[in-house]
Amino acid sequence: MARARRVNKYQRAAQNPPQDVTRLAYGGASKESRRGVDWLVREIPAHRAEKHYLCPACQTQIPPGQAHIVAWHAEHFFGDDAAVRDRRHYHAHCWRIA
Repeated sequence: MARARRVNKYQRAAQNPPQDVTRLAYGGASKESRRGVDWLVREIPAHRAEKHYLCPACQTQIPPGQAHIVAWHAEHFFGDDAAVRDRRHYHAHCWRIA
């Protein structure tokens, strides 16, 4: 009787390719539409949150060590560099209800 060969994580990933490849295309960000405007959105985990930011939705501080959302316009009038310069940091719940 032949033993079944174990499948490693790389083989398993190749068998089930990711359904949403937009995150790869946008450097880890996903594309969302809000009120007719396309945004690129990236989740920042708590261990990567290193500075204070001001949430534009509620006007309160996002302290270092708090997970949050970074969002910027997907199609900025002055190009991608300007869009990245204009990115904003939101509390996750503020982004969800905005």
